[in-house]
Amino acid sequence: MIEIAGRGIGPNEPTFIIAEAGVNHNGSLDIAKQLVDAAVEAEVDAVKFQTFRAENLVSKQAPKAQYQLQTTDKEESQFDMIKKLELSLDDHLKLKEYCEDRDILLLSTPFCFKSVDIIDDLGLELYKVGSSDTTNLPLLKYIAKKGKPIILSTGMCTLAEVEEAVNMILATGNDRLILLHCVSNYPAKYQNVNLKAINTMRQAFKLPVGYSDHTLGIEIPVAAVAMGAVVIEKHFTLDNNMEGPDHKASLEPDELKQMVQSIRNIEKALGDGIKKPAESEIANIKVARKSLVVNTELKSGEDLNKEVLDIKRPGTGINPKFLNTVLGMEVKKDLKADQVLQWEDLKNG
Repeated sequence: MIEIAGRGIGPNEPTFIIAEAGVNHNGSLDIAKQLVDAAVEAEVDAVKFQTFRAENLVSKQAPKAQYQLQTTDKEESQFDMIKKLELSLDDHLKLKEYCEDRDILLLSTPFCFKSVDIIDDLGLELYKVGSSDTTNLPLLKYIAKKGKPIILSTGMCTLAEVEEAVNMILATGNDRLILLHCVSNYPAKYQNVNLKAINTMRQAFKLPVGYSDHTLGIEIPVAAVAMGAVVIEKHFTLDNNMEGPDHKASLEPDELKQMVQSIRNIEKALGDGIKKPAESEIANIKVARKSLVVNTELKSGEDLNKEVLDIKRPGTGINPKFLNTVLGMEVKKDLKADQVLQWEDLKNG
């Protein structure tokens, strides 16, 4: 179990739900604050943005991803697109103050050494590292040495690449690490999600494992919780029709709220794993289970045989598993037809 802001993350703890605002603020502090409001309304555990400078993140020659070509201006470079989505240091400070006022944990993903320092200076509780930097071992080492908890997404990675990242972080002495399974497509198709990788990573690294989701809808993150994911991260937006690269693959506020509620319902349903009657079932045992019942009138002193016994509800008498035990026993008093048989009605013949 890893503690973050007084909140435990790990097995037997409530799922830590991160509402990923990302760059869906479109460079506007006002929209960013509206996203915070939506996250608070949905009752998530944290709202996350991204901290970067375009000059440190992407070359001016870098092409856009295929999904970015579909959701933004094809003639615009990735650099120009990213540049419009920056939040200034002053924006970050105001956003942190706003999150504190709204009593929600603010997180942000750094994309370079300088942005790591900005997040540290802001006093944010942890580092969330995106899948694009899982193999960026120098950056991982720099982050790990800050000594804060790390949530590491692993999209596009082999198990061996995840192992390299884990080893680099642990070698710094920082063992407060949570891994997120992820598929880096926007949106990701169901057949590519491979939720069983959650169990694979948990077994391989003996670390808490969660899931960062890019599918449409809420079914997959809810299923991930049922499989033991301790963290869920999900993109959200104010409106899917807004201009920008990630809005189309994001939940709208009502959907985010529904996802949170569904996850909390699943947590209740998972229980403690001990096979026993639920407290609410106990009253039904006598009603629903069955007993040995005599199917004819019997006089005191008569012996029991299979022909005079039936198995019927209610379960207030002798359990049917004792059928062979009672055969040949003698009834101690007159019994009516259809009477539920009790041990005090019998004696050895």
